[in-house]
This record gives sequence, C-alpha cells and structure tokens, in this order.
Amino acid sequence: MPRRYPTPRGENLRRALAQEAARIMAEHGIRDFFVAKRKAAERLGVNDGSAMLPKNTEIEAALAEYQRLFGRESHEESLHAQRRAALAAMLRLREFEPRLVGPVLSGTATEHSDVQLHLFADCAETVVLKLIDHGIAHEVTERRVRMSPERVLAYPGLRFEVGDQAIEATVFPTDGIRQAPASPVDGRPMRRASAIEVEALLTECAAPRFHYLAAPAATPYFLRNLSTRPAVSTIFCLPV
Repeated sequence: MPRRYPTPRGENLRRALAQEAARIMAEHGIRDFFVAKRKAAERLGVNDGSAMLPKNTEIEAALAEYQRLFGRESHEESLHAQRRAALAAMLRLREFEPRLVGPVLSGTATEHSDVQLHLFADCAETVVLKLIDHGIAHEVTERRVRMSPERVLAYPGLRFEVGDQAIEATVFPTDGIRQAPASPVDGRPMRRASAIEVEALLTECAAPRFHYLAAPAATPYFLRNLSTRPAVSTIFCLPV
C-alpha cells in the first residue's frame, strides 16, 4: 500500500483544529485534550475521522501561542498566583516530598486550571491527618494514573484549597518518586518540580525583563476574525 503524505490543505486544517482546540481550552476551561479536539472538529465541520485531528503536543503549542497573543498580562498574573498557591501547599506538606506537575508547571495553565501535586507517603491517611492539623477542609478522591500505555493504576487523591485556588493532589507510595507517570501531552514521563524549583520559577517570573515577539508566518486561525479581539502588532515589546 503506497504511503500517504500530508497535503498542504490537510496541514492547514490540522493547524486550524489545533488552534481552535486551544481556544476552547483557554476560554472554556476544558482540560481533556481529546474533548477539546473533538469540539474543535465539530465547530469547524470536520468529520474525516481521527486521522485529521492534531496531536496533543500541537494543541499545547497552540495554547501557549494563544496565551501569548491574548491576555498575556492576565495570564501571567493568574499563573503566578497559581504557582504561589502551589508553593504554599508544598511547604505545608513538605514532609511528603511534594512535586508540582501539569499545566501550572509547564506554563499553559488557564484561569480554570487546578494546581496538580504529587505527594509521597506510606499511607495516604498521614496526609489527611496533616491537612486536618492545618485546619484545611478537603475531599478524599481516587485518581487513575497512566504509568505507561498499557498500565493504569489507581491512587488516593485529595482535593483542597489554598486561598481561592483549588489543589488536586495524588498520593503515591514513597518509592513512587522514582517513576513519574506518563504525560497526557506526549506520553513521556511527566516533569515534576520540587518546592525549591517552584520558588525559583516565581523568582524568575518576578524579575523585570522584555520579550520581543514576532508575528507567526502563518496567521493563526484565532486571528482571522479580530472583531472581538484586541489588535496585535507585528513586532512588539512587553515588560513582564
């Protein structure tokens, strides 16, 4: 059977789907990549099946681009607040070697995103007792975690808040710190950050600096109708 190569039209449609899925995730708080890409396909009238759908990595890249182009300042303020809440929770739970994971770590979190933490303890009840000691209301849940394409395990989970920020923690065995679950974005081991690394991110983001951004060669799908969106210069400089 001859090998099929992507056509320019197919690549453009795939890019438009990734950008629309990113817009849906940013504006409607959808966290599931598959749901977002299906909604994008429905929105654009694409019914050619999953072969045309973009990869999760393409959607994440489009989401980062969307956040740069629209509401950059508000996104950075929201992300900074989420990381501060993450650090506060990590310091309170330091004995469980907390690690920050997910969009708040990668920088693609939306204002709807929960802070995701990994904790490590021989018994999940010890984490519950620590929350009780701190007077933190919480909900005990169960989290299904994909460790590899063929292996999904259930772990105890906890939901609580720091300030107004929702925290979603998964409690792994103490030796679980040696093997990170598979990332929902690219299937590779998830990146994890310690409290020291999160503190460094906060310090780095607080330092004044300038970014020079050039408009992309191909006009993003979400820039084609600017009637309800702010104007974007071709090249601009933003203080952070």
